[in-house]
Amino acid sequence: MASSSFVNRVLAFFRSPQGRRLVDQGRRQLSQPGNRSKLQALLAKLRGRR
Repeated sequence: MASSSFVNRVLAFFRSPQGRRLVDQGRRQLSQPGNRSKLQALLAKLRGRR
């Protein structure tokens, strides 16, 4: 189980300018149809392993 301090550090990173840039970059990548289909295929594969 994740400790609350780790979660707080992750949340603080995503609130930082560097974290916001990373999130924006990820959103731009996901807006491209090819990348979205690759991610969906990966998620389907990972869900199948359970």
